[in-house]
Amino acid sequence: MSGKTGVLAGFKEFLMRGNVIELAVAVVVGAAFTNIVNAVVKGVINPIVGALGSQNLDHYKACLTTCHTDAKSGDYTDGIYILWGSVLSAVLTFLITAAVVYFLMILPMNKWKARQEAKKPVDNAPAAPTEVELLQEIRDALVAQRNGSLPGSPAGSSAGGGAGSVVPQKTQ
Repeated sequence: MSGKTGVLAGFKEFLMRGNVIELAVAVVVGAAFTNIVNAVVKGVINPIVGALGSQNLDHYKACLTTCHTDAKSGDYTDGIYILWGSVLSAVLTFLITAAVVYFLMILPMNKWKARQEAKKPVDNAPAAPTEVELLQEIRDALVAQRNGSLPGSPAGSSAGGGAGSVVPQKTQ
């Protein structure tokens, strides 16, 4: 029974992570924007493209081999052709969706987060020493110990012996 409890607890922890919640929100919002983007493509982009040709981008095709078209519908009946209008429509839909999400969601959220960060108090504590500074201190302490003086003791005085002597360490 503890294995099942552990699995359920792990599953609950997974669901409560911020990443999963954010991903779920993104999927729902993306699905909601799909209808808006499709309306923009059909209502704005397709008429602009329609000024140059057909309003339905799916009708744009390119034939790679000898293709025969039906006289009534204008569709290809045989041959190899590429539906580049469908690809163009998908790319435009993606770009519009990305622009809407960025300008209506990401940009305002980033500005809000920046304002929240600006409101946080500034930590005036001195910065921790860098690795290089710590290594320089260790080097200086080793040089001073080799020369017979301990750090913090006056230069030239030896504490309990000369060079090469063992200095007892404090234990905790």
